[in-house]
Amino acid sequence: MWDEPTIRRILQEVAHGNQSVDSAWARLRGLPMQNLDFARLDHHRELRQGFSEVVYCAGKTPQQAAQILHKLSERHDRVLGTRATPEHFDQAHNLVPDLQYHEQARAIWLDRSKRPRKTGVVVMAAGTADLPVAEEAALTLEVMGHAAQRVYDVGVAGLHRLLGELPIMQTANVIVAVAGMEGALPSVIGGLVSCPVVAVPTSVGYGTGINGLAALLSMLNSCASGLAVVNIDNGFGAGCVAARINALAKDSVTESDSAG
Repeated sequence: MWDEPTIRRILQEVAHGNQSVDSAWARLRGLPMQNLDFARLDHHRELRQGFSEVVYCAGKTPQQAAQILHKLSERHDRVLGTRATPEHFDQAHNLVPDLQYHEQARAIWLDRSKRPRKTGVVVMAAGTADLPVAEEAALTLEVMGHAAQRVYDVGVAGLHRLLGELPIMQTANVIVAVAGMEGALPSVIGGLVSCPVVAVPTSVGYGTGINGLAALLSMLNSCASGLAVVNIDNGFGAGCVAARINALAKDSVTESDSAG
């Protein structure tokens, strides 16, 4: 596993005279990239961005996705593959038995770190039909080390349901708001809280929703301040943004994740 603590330990060994420069260089050389012919794995992304390279499985064969996930799992204790099918998972699971599959989020994941997860993130969804995208965001957050608090089915068609969650919303460091149809939920949330809101339009809706375009345009034209918008159905992207925001928050506490 090549993460920041490991690199620092090697450098400390050199600094204390317990390892030669040549020996340390031999251990470190060649680490950033691994060539699989059909893919070039970036093993130093965790050092630069805080999380290892994520595998977008759609468009890849099950065999290709499995090989990439296998090689990542050899060097990293946290791995994520998005837009994965059961066939992708079956092939990858044969190579990495402790991989897990989240059917609703359509994601393959692994977390061997056992590190406590940082609280402060709330994932909210307008309706049950939006849950695949919301769960992709929540799982992304969890694998990246954040405890996602879920608040679902609080769309504006029944505004009282949302208002009942104000105490949770107003103590968050960042909120991910997922909605299809007219995409109004993030705007309403943005007017009620002081924290950043990451808006996620979904492709849920009838004809003039245009597969999420109506929700996207509504969110981009929101009059609520502090709103950031990701692409249609991009729960993963929203989870990444929220994870980086929450990582910067100084007042969050941590909680142990016994589930792994």
